[in-house]
Amino acid sequence: MRRPTGVTWDQLRVGVLVLFAAAVLVVSVYKLGEAANLFTRRYTLYVFLSNARGVARGGSVTINGVVAGTVTDITFLPIGTDTTRNLKVELSIDQRLQDQVRADSRASVKSMGVLGDKVLDISSGTPRYGVLQANDTLRVRPTIDMDDVIGQTSVVVQDAVELTRDLKIISGGIVRGDGTMGQLVTNRSLYDRLTGTLVRMDALLARLDNPHGTVGRLIDDPTLYNNLTVAVAGLDSALAQVNNRQGTLGKLLYDDTLYSQLVGVAGSTDSVMHQLNDGQGTASRLLRDRQLYDQLTKAVATLNTVLADIKQNPRRYTRGLVRVF
Repeated sequence: MRRPTGVTWDQLRVGVLVLFAAAVLVVSVYKLGEAANLFTRRYTLYVFLSNARGVARGGSVTINGVVAGTVTDITFLPIGTDTTRNLKVELSIDQRLQDQVRADSRASVKSMGVLGDKVLDISSGTPRYGVLQANDTLRVRPTIDMDDVIGQTSVVVQDAVELTRDLKIISGGIVRGDGTMGQLVTNRSLYDRLTGTLVRMDALLARLDNPHGTVGRLIDDPTLYNNLTVAVAGLDSALAQVNNRQGTLGKLLYDDTLYSQLVGVAGSTDSVMHQLNDGQGTASRLLRDRQLYDQLTKAVATLNTVLADIKQNPRRYTRGLVRVF
């Protein structure tokens, strides 16, 4: 049997379907590559990190939050004293965005959302600084480690739990009537006493507010204020006179003449007291000699006896004093 040489409709339909599928595949690959920046020219930058914090190979690199490249490699550096350069991260950046990354740009590890994937975000630079070239090193901005934040949050939560427990204990004691606060809340008699005290205090304040009372007159009557003003003025005048060196008080305060005289009197008194204590003079002997004291006492007693006898018998002592010629 002779085979037909022409193309049948079924064969043509299958060929068209295959070509359409291939075209769809090509367009899809192109679109996916364009979305993933697979067909763009890239250049390489390096970042040194102490901790990758979830950044992995193939992870996204963003500039101001916009996807601009990927993480192509992460390698460990030899152990050294500089713990800020434990990891060397290689970045592949879209070359069309090279003008955005400059010497003052900083890289930081961020999360896409609260619990999202980690990305390496780069901040745009300023025109004052030059553009980073291929294989340059990008400086890193210090970031907050979420593990540290979660650890601190756990401590805060624990403190809040302990505070809640303490508040519960305190509130339980108040409800049971323990302590002053508990008594204030639960004791009716204490409330009644406080109410009575407030009533009496209100009555006392009402009496104090009476304008005819002493306190009321002190508050409302300006007479006391005026008298105090006059008294203060008089005191000020007296102080002015005291400060005047011509007056008696002024001289007592400022003139040293009286002080010098008092010093002289004190010196003379000290000399007299020294002579009295020396035991040489009459006065000193009167103070210290017991025999002289006894003789003077005896003489005074004899003299008193003679004077008494003269008063009683005056003729005995006046006989012969009067003569007639």
